[in-house]
Amino acid sequence: MLTQSRGFNYNMSVQFRYLLSTIVFAVLCLGLSGVAVAQQSPPVEQVPTDKSATPPQNNAENPPRSNGVPAGESSSKQTQINIAPPANDAKSHPGADLDDDGAALPYDPMKAMKDVEVGDFYYKQDNYKAAISRYREALQYQPHYAEATFHLAEALAKTHDIAGATENYEAYLKLLPDGPHAKKSQKALEKLKKEEAKK
Repeated sequence: MLTQSRGFNYNMSVQFRYLLSTIVFAVLCLGLSGVAVAQQSPPVEQVPTDKSATPPQNNAENPPRSNGVPAGESSSKQTQINIAPPANDAKSHPGADLDDDGAALPYDPMKAMKDVEVGDFYYKQDNYKAAISRYREALQYQPHYAEATFHLAEALAKTHDIAGATENYEAYLKLLPDGPHAKKSQKALEKLKKEEAKK
């Protein structure tokens, strides 16, 4: 009889747990469905309306316009910016970076860096003409690129173009007077001036 009562108690315990979990599950489902229904229903509180106020006018035929722009014309034309150069700009800035066609040169520092890298390769191969071409191309993409200016001066000095080398060493010193190649540029300028004096 003792074994039967233990089995009975065990079955009752399992059945009670099952019944309890079923009840908890049902309560959760009902609670969640109530939340879902509450979210779908319109708000309970209504904003009071003023019944004495005049109704809004129908402005479909004559919509409100900003700054007197006539109907049918876009008001965004008022926000356009004139990017044309000012009058006498070419006379005021004769050294502007424009090519022969009058179009602005492209500014691309990544291409300029790559041209300097390729120019350095040619320079190390003693192909100074190709190096000069790459350094000049780099300066077209980035006109005040100090590194390209210095390397161009070095390559021009190797080809005995004293005037070109002097001009580019001076340009480098003007861009970076205390730059990493400043001392070397100053020494090279002194050497070039001595060579020029010998002629």
